[in-house]
Amino acid sequence: MNERNSKMELLGSAPIPKALMALGVPIMIGMLINALYNLVDAYFVGGLGESPMGAISIVFPLGQVVVGLGLMFGNGAASYLSRLLGKGDKSTANKVASTALYGSVFVGAILIVLAIIFLEPILSLLGATDTIMPYALTYARIYVISCIFNVFNVTMNNIVASEGAAKTTMCALLLGAAINMVLDPIFIYALNMGVAGAAIATAISQIVSTIVYLFYVLRKKSAFSFSLKEFVPKKEIMVEILKIGVPTLTFQLLTGLSIALINRVANGYGDAVIAGMGAVTRVTSMGTLVVFGFLKGFQPIAGFSYGAKNFERLRQSIKVSILWSSIFCVIAGLLMALFSTQIISQFANGNEAMIAVGQKSLMANGFSFFPFGFYTVYSSLFLALGKGTAGFILGACRQGICFVPVILFLPTLWGMNGILYAQPIADIISAIVTAFMALHFHKELAEASKSGIIKKE
Repeated sequence: MNERNSKMELLGSAPIPKALMALGVPIMIGMLINALYNLVDAYFVGGLGESPMGAISIVFPLGQVVVGLGLMFGNGAASYLSRLLGKGDKSTANKVASTALYGSVFVGAILIVLAIIFLEPILSLLGATDTIMPYALTYARIYVISCIFNVFNVTMNNIVASEGAAKTTMCALLLGAAINMVLDPIFIYALNMGVAGAAIATAISQIVSTIVYLFYVLRKKSAFSFSLKEFVPKKEIMVEILKIGVPTLTFQLLTGLSIALINRVANGYGDAVIAGMGAVTRVTSMGTLVVFGFLKGFQPIAGFSYGAKNFERLRQSIKVSILWSSIFCVIAGLLMALFSTQIISQFANGNEAMIAVGQKSLMANGFSFFPFGFYTVYSSLFLALGKGTAGFILGACRQGICFVPVILFLPTLWGMNGILYAQPIADIISAIVTAFMALHFHKELAEASKSGIIKKE
């Protein structure tokens, strides 16, 4: 059996546990390592003091916005591509893959230029204090420019995952992360480059990941062809990409917005609070990225099964994904909650104020992490099935619809505690919303098993 047939077998006929392990675990490992190098950045920069640590926390949302473009085109295309592969429509799939890749790089380049031109007012808007601003400018000028490679990588990550080539994604993420971990202490301390060194290390790691994907494409390992001739931004293609891509982008923008709002509200409490919440964000992102990575294996199976009208396989993949992701979330949440002080201390360089803030927030985030797997399975599922409205609602819940009102109003009632506990409260509300939407979907799925049709919206 050749490589492409093996990928199709995993998507369409292999036992669900085997398919999820083969497709989800490599990407999960890659994204875990990716999260680790964000932690490594924070660990080494934390040794420079609370203001440099606060700087990378301030810049983080800006990077999320730029990378969101890659997710918009990549995840939007991935959902469509999985369904096209399920239908056997290779010609359209090639056009979709090329349109997504070239479109993301072009739009990403425009956004990066605009971000660099208006960098200082943007950083001020994101919550940079006078003491943090010089470090934030130094870090952001390098980091934001390098995001063009990240846009390419994120787009390819999703496209490659849609065809079941999970090992390629893992290799790209692993190699980039390993490079970053090695270069961080060299550039930051050995060469005495400070936050600029952290940004340069990240840039080089992104370039290395890009090279991995380029080799994959140029050696014609992909099920898709990537050519400017097949860059066809026609209405039908763009509608299919954007109906899933826009909710995904919205989710990414809301993630950036949530961090920015935390930073702005924390601004009045000093650099230690900004730095402490930044450390919490990076620790919790390890857990969230592991779940997202695993469910990158679930999405193409769900999309392929939907395209092939194999609703029993779809139902089975949902059950197994919920079980496995929930087990992980409970274990990870308990570790965050029980060892919150020890974890935050690694980023605080002995700063007691930063430790106190981070410990309280991380403990609460740990317990509220329990239902994250359940929530993410359904938000991923709706996007994979092309159910843009449902996907948008769930994608916007956790860090938008539920979070924004909480972070805007709770601190006025509860002071700094309102900042620390805003995300956990939003998490609980989001899980309740998910439960109601899941019940509705499974009623629809039961009807679909009889009629062979699932409604798009």
